[in-house]
Amino acid sequence: MYSGKNGRCAHEMILACAEFKRDAGVEVGDIAKRLMDYGYHAPTVSFPVADTLMVEPTESESREELDRFCAAMIAIRQEIAAIAEGKADRQDNVLKNCPHTAKAVVADDWQHAYSREQAAFPLKWVRDNKFWPSVGRIDNVRGDKNLICSCPPIESYADS
Repeated sequence: MYSGKNGRCAHEMILACAEFKRDAGVEVGDIAKRLMDYGYHAPTVSFPVADTLMVEPTESESREELDRFCAAMIAIRQEIAAIAEGKADRQDNVLKNCPHTAKAVVADDWQHAYSREQAAFPLKWVRDNKFWPSVGRIDNVRGDKNLICSCPPIESYADS
């Protein structure tokens, strides 16, 4: 979204994702969480611009790793296209239910329209070094609006 007069960008790239919400009901947070199924830490979302992902490929990453990240992003784009085209359900799909934990994938009760394979190993190379997210989908807004303090009671800080 931001580039200089020669069309180049700095070390951060801001990827516009608003059209995915419009076309397939896929939120920017869905994309970020799906990257976890591919073995990547979820990038910054909606900063500095709403409905965007901010990714920071650096010189410390190998060409192979950058290629894998690009392959993951291309695959996620194809998953979004499948939803937009009606080939995948708008509510029960790999993007709306991600990240997929090992516990969820091996559970006896699998009721999704997509396969466990598609959930856990979306590309062949993911199987070779799978990172399993420890927690599945959490309602972000609920956590933001219902803060829980795990601090000791305020009285415990009083001088005796």
